[in-house]
Amino acid sequence: MSVISVGQAVVLGAVEGVTEFLPVSSTGHLKIVEGLMGVPVDDDAVVGFSAVIQVGAIAAVLVYFFKDIVRIVSAWGRGLRDREERYHHDYKFAWWVICATIPIVAVGLAAKPLIEGPLASLWVVAGSLIVGSGVMWAADQMGRHKRGEDDTSFKDAMLVGSSQILALLFPGFSRSGATMSTALILDLDRVAATRLSFFLGIPALTGAGLYELKDALGTGAGAAPLAVGTVVSFVVAYASIAWLLKFVAKHSFNAFVIYRIVVGVLLFGLLGAGVLHS
Repeated sequence: MSVISVGQAVVLGAVEGVTEFLPVSSTGHLKIVEGLMGVPVDDDAVVGFSAVIQVGAIAAVLVYFFKDIVRIVSAWGRGLRDREERYHHDYKFAWWVICATIPIVAVGLAAKPLIEGPLASLWVVAGSLIVGSGVMWAADQMGRHKRGEDDTSFKDAMLVGSSQILALLFPGFSRSGATMSTALILDLDRVAATRLSFFLGIPALTGAGLYELKDALGTGAGAAPLAVGTVVSFVVAYASIAWLLKFVAKHSFNAFVIYRIVVGVLLFGLLGAGVLHS
């Protein structure tokens, strides 16, 4: 039998879809909800399940930004054949995304035992939620929000892409939170920072999901819960992306900062009271 039921998969898929691209930490929320539902957080099948349903959220990005992705990939293909096309920003941007993914892949493979072991603790999640909130608030205050998406450079992509390592090592920090904060510090405006976070997340999260798929199926996650969780994640994530892009166009990240602090403090309380176990 699967260690995760179809009903639990629906809940976890919804949580993944809502939180994957909001700067609140999808990993942290998944671990909290898994703990509240009595799902063994450190079970290999559960870890694999969490990674696989991310593919649903990534599929939502692919669909939502389909025209942009086609434009960028097409420019990359033309640039490979024609030297003149290599001066196009989209051609360069495609290479930047590829290069910016290398650091997180290298760290993910090298530190996998640590990431799936001691760093998977809910105590780490709680602390990272709060510390990440401070970083996000400071970045939003420091950033001058004067550069748009067309102003991004290779340096921007590498720094923002490398910041994903923070979320990999410290679940609760939030991949979106880390990338958006770094982009804001580099003076990108909030919409450009958010879109860059989306594009840089595509290869990293897709790779993680596909890498974990075999282990997830082979360790008791169950094909039905995986399928259901992934579909729910896709639907909810699509709506979440549309909402977030409209929100950041007119608002600061303060609402997310406050929310993260509240959740982090609450999690510390639940752990201290023994309601949840790390």
